[in-house]
Amino acid sequence: MTTRLLLSYLALTVLVLAALEIPLGYLYARGETSRASQSVERDASMLAEVTEENIEKGRLDVLPDVVGDYATRTGGHVVVTDRQGVVLADSDPAARTGLSLAAQPDIARALRNQPTVTTTTDGDGRDVLSATMPGASGTTIRGTLRLTYPLDQVGTRVHRIWGALALAGACVLAAVALVAFSLARWITRPLRTLEAATTQLAEGQLTHPPDTTAGPPELRRLAASFTHTATRLQHLLGAQQAFASEASHQLKTPLTALRLRLENFEPYLDACAHPSLEEAVSEVERLGRMVQGLLALARLENTATTPEPVDLDTVLAERVAMWEPLAAEQYVALDVTGPAAGQVWAIPGALEQVIDNLLANALRVSPPSTTITLHRTPAGELHIIDQGPGMNDADRERAFDRFWRSSDSPHDGTGLGLPIVRHLVDASGGTITLHPAPGTGLDARIHLRPVTPRPRGARPGGEDFGSHRPLSRRPHTAGRR
Repeated sequence: MTTRLLLSYLALTVLVLAALEIPLGYLYARGETSRASQSVERDASMLAEVTEENIEKGRLDVLPDVVGDYATRTGGHVVVTDRQGVVLADSDPAARTGLSLAAQPDIARALRNQPTVTTTTDGDGRDVLSATMPGASGTTIRGTLRLTYPLDQVGTRVHRIWGALALAGACVLAAVALVAFSLARWITRPLRTLEAATTQLAEGQLTHPPDTTAGPPELRRLAASFTHTATRLQHLLGAQQAFASEASHQLKTPLTALRLRLENFEPYLDACAHPSLEEAVSEVERLGRMVQGLLALARLENTATTPEPVDLDTVLAERVAMWEPLAAEQYVALDVTGPAAGQVWAIPGALEQVIDNLLANALRVSPPSTTITLHRTPAGELHIIDQGPGMNDADRERAFDRFWRSSDSPHDGTGLGLPIVRHLVDASGGTITLHPAPGTGLDARIHLRPVTPRPRGARPGGEDFGSHRPLSRRPHTAGRR
């Protein structure tokens, strides 16, 4: 912003200088040319009177000295003719006298008692001011005089004034640039500190509040208002985080005590009441899981974390190794396919939680003797495909809503797993969608931004997950989670 303000000030200054100096230089150039023309015309008239008097008195030998002296003093070129247009004197020592110039237009006009003042070129191709005057006494023409003056000196003076104007403009521009830079820095300093403060606040902690002592009053008030708002937000977020932490600790004890008390009732209840007791204990356990899910979601929403490079293949191998025993107990195989995906952008720990939640959901609905396929691509995409009953279009649209559960889902779910997954994926800069799998089942597609593309078929860590074998079946020894 400092650069843009500086450029705007300089552009305005250049426009003002151009509007002032260009007309001034143009007027000076016209005035200088006009003064030179008037001076040549005046000198030509005076010399014409002098030469006419000498011609009238027959003192022709004086004419070379008169025109030579003038040419020496002024640098002009003077030619004197008689009334027939024959050259009587020429200030150029190399020129010849006795030549007739009567055919030349300006000489012919002067012989008719008509003066001529114009700009033309001499024999060397230079631009000159030319003034041709008749040497007359009344209506009697005794000769003519032509005075030419080179425009080089006029051009030199014009160039000199243009240079002076350019130098003055450069000095003004430099002074404006210095003042404008200081002013722009003064204006934008609160904005720079405000930008840094917003970045800190977005990362979760405002350690350096914006400067409220420098800059224009409006920006100082804005910085003060931002500081007050940020402080208030930090206080509210801190209170919310403290509540989440304290609630997580305080709710565990009464829920555990409630479950133990219910279980202690079992010896004293009639056998027909045992199913109801088991349902009550199950509901208490589900309430505990729901509380944990809500607190986990609150902690996630209150935590601002920057995505970092995470090796998808390594995380996938670790989570598959952890879930293999439970999957085998349920007669379900886990199969990882596709080439190595390499690194993707994700917040720390998010990818593990995402895979765990999706695998838990897939295992919950997968029938025995089926396979859960984890397919990855080098573009940072991961598919978790089960062979369960799947979802219809309406259910897939609402699957990420909090506390929502389909009517045919197990009653021990909390409806918070998929919202947590979506929050983690969104915070990592990715997307997650649900699609019908080929045949039956559900295809959960996670797309994360890849860090660097890796050649197809690469084997990170010397292991090829693309050839992962399905697990062998073993007897079912534990209930589903």
